[in-house]
Amino acid sequence: MKTKSFAGMRCSVAGALEIIGDRWILLLLRDLGLGLSRYDDFRKSCGIPTTTLSKRLQLLEEHGVVERTRYNERPPRDEYHLTEKGRDLWKVTTALREWGDRWDASGYGAPTIEVVDRDSGNEVRLALVDPKTGRVVPRDRILLRPGPGADERVHAMLGTAKTKAEK
Repeated sequence: MKTKSFAGMRCSVAGALEIIGDRWILLLLRDLGLGLSRYDDFRKSCGIPTTTLSKRLQLLEEHGVVERTRYNERPPRDEYHLTEKGRDLWKVTTALREWGDRWDASGYGAPTIEVVDRDSGNEVRLALVDPKTGRVVPRDRILLRPGPGADERVHAMLGTAKTKAEK
């Protein structure tokens, strides 16, 4: 359960947490990314209470992360599928899975899923890539700088705040 709203905070991470900052949501995103689409499948996979599941699916739909389509009229039954916005979250769940695998967060000693290249069969991992060259940029070459929406607080965090003489 969320205890504090981050609405209005000038931060993309805080804004994203308003939508996906709930552990049930992250498990639903995992399942949607794995191809599950039906309410009962989510309930069984996650062990999520029905009221919680309904609320989380509604939240994801309201924020355009999933779309719901009716597959049966009597009784009424819907499927849920990731939108383009939702598919972009695959990287988030992949990053969590990679971190969990590396640090054995599940406590089972081995990954349950491997992500491989369909053609070569080689394992693939997330990386920061220069969109112009397509090359991976090593972490030690990453520089954070204020973006167009940065305010004084962001400049201060990044050490780029202007002094009074510069203003």
